[in-house]
Amino acid sequence: MASYLEFEKNIQQIDEDIVNAEIKGDAAAISILKKNLEKEISKTYKNLSDFQRLQLARHPDRPYALDYIELILSDAHEIHGDRAFRDDPSIVCFAGYIGSRKIIVIGEQKGRGTKDKIYRNFGMPHPEGYRKALRVAKLAEKFNIPVLFLIDTPGAYPGIGAEERGQSEAIARNLYELSSLKTITIAVVIGEGGSGGALAIGVVDKLAMMKNSVFSVISPEGCAAILWKDPAKSEQAAKALKITADDLKSQKLIDFVIDEPINGAHRDKEKAAANIASYVSRCLDELEKLDKRELVANRMQKILSIGAFSTSNSKS
Repeated sequence: MASYLEFEKNIQQIDEDIVNAEIKGDAAAISILKKNLEKEISKTYKNLSDFQRLQLARHPDRPYALDYIELILSDAHEIHGDRAFRDDPSIVCFAGYIGSRKIIVIGEQKGRGTKDKIYRNFGMPHPEGYRKALRVAKLAEKFNIPVLFLIDTPGAYPGIGAEERGQSEAIARNLYELSSLKTITIAVVIGEGGSGGALAIGVVDKLAMMKNSVFSVISPEGCAAILWKDPAKSEQAAKALKITADDLKSQKLIDFVIDEPINGAHRDKEKAAANIASYVSRCLDELEKLDKRELVANRMQKILSIGAFSTSNSKS
């Protein structure tokens, strides 16, 4: 059964009316209700607020990394472990093919259902998860295989054990190593991009976001708690943080916004996955023309351009 958000209540009601009409076999009512549903969907999703997009990014039915990997990757083989401590299930790594091209996919996996969420640590990687991601990325570099990162985490795990095992160092090491990795790297924010936990696998040649994903330095709830001592102001914080794909594209912090079904990727996972695969293929067409030196130089220039400023010579 589909899950509905607070602002989707009218859509939920029409969906339920359609089900009841189908049970009764009332074809005329079904036709009218489906037209009403199309209008309501268009009306509801035409001008979503930043906070509503955040809700969609966190939707419990939204496709996670493993969903996309299953849909876009053929002949997939999972790679485990950081070769130092353990295998972190919140980071998943697969080698396979998108079309006829070899590729390695590294994603953050939140988990679905209580047991799986606990197993995946709610998509919050430990340091061994980031070391696993780096190990697999370096393996891709060795064999000159492109890497696709799927970002979806509320943030890196802040537990005592994670800090004892060097969480900050692991994230910093990934930022450093990925900035000069000598193979093609592409990242897509598929849901939540939370702070350093997302950035640790987000230093790439091409960074895109799904239309209803978010990327921020802190959660709106955390921001509201710090600035106003009131988590209830998270909607105000979401607007101030500029966390949406369109906001980040306008600030030139990402390269592309990937379309998804108007009512969310979870309503048509196959279409959302096809859009990601198409974007990755276009990026590979472009980036494969560059040699390794050009690839790294362009990536470094891109990193250095973030936060650039200009001064005015006009007299006051």
